Amino acid sequence: MSKLVITVTLNPALDKTVTIDGLEVGGLNRVDDIRIDAGGKGINVAKVLKGFQVDVTAVGFIGGHNGNLILQDLEREGIEHSFTETAAETRMNLKVVDSTVQVTTEINERGGTVSSQEKAQFQQALEDQLEQASILVLGGSVPPGVEHAEYALLIETAKSKGVKTILDADGDALRDGLIASPNVIKPNIHELEQLLGVTLESDEEIVQAARKLTSQGIEWVIVSMGGEGSVAVSKDEALRARPFKIKPESTVGAGDSMVAAIASSLLHGRGLEETLRWATAAGSVTASKPGTQVCRSEEVEERLDDVGITRIEA
Repeated sequence: MSKLVITVTLNPALDKTVTIDGLEVGGLNRVDDIRIDAGGKGINVAKVLKGFQVDVTAVGFIGGHNGNLILQDLEREGIEHSFTETAAETRMNLKVVDSTVQVTTEINERGGTVSSQEKAQFQQALEDQLEQASILVLGGSVPPGVEHAEYALLIETAKSKGVKTILDADGDALRDGLIASPNVIKPNIHELEQLLGVTLESDEEIVQAARKLTSQGIEWVIVSMGGEGSVAVSKDEALRARPFKIKPESTVGAGDSMVAAIASSLLHGRGLEETLRWATAAGSVTASKPGTQVCRSEEVEERLDDVGITRIEA
């Protein structure tokens, strides 16, 4: 069986991260540090998986000068990639890190329009690549020219080839992607509330909400809640993870690190409890790192026993 993971980033970005000591809205701010990285959920997941020594290929749409910079970044990190080139320029996203209060403000562009020909070219290329894959990770927003139902189409294609799927999106992209019943989804608590149109105030309510999704054929729903930990729900289990204490440095990439840990766990055949432990530890380790740095496998493994896991009776 193949151990290849393919990560899809339909709307990648060149992430420009600036660090400011005390952000003054409406005033003059001077930048203490600046960093530019290849960004987008699927690309971030690929970076973490590379550090986990997982065979991974990043795919999606790429274009223009920003796109070339992203490809150069992936080359430097030794990440295999097979992006479909677009005439439109890849977007640039700005992340403003206030180092005084450790809060990150994100300003994201929409992205350039993808043509119908470019979309068809990508779909055919991915269908061919899935012949060698074990897991398909789909994450983030979709660019103009691509329907929100694209994720459902790609999930159906993967399922037809026996490839497991993980979806990490929000809004309409998540809602439409669920039609195809991906194996795993990882919404944060706000995305789950938005999806179902409810306010979730307890673990039991989160479990009941997630069970509405598992009843539709989704095997695992893993809900992230930042520093509060996470909840994992299957048809038969409901688990609560509480993370170890960290000094938070940056939230950038924490959720993507969780998704990477989930993908790695599926490759290793881990059950829901062990997967939740890995995902929670991965997100916490990444959140303890400054800027855009992400966790390494050995760092996560060292902290697995520090994650508290309890069962939820709902």
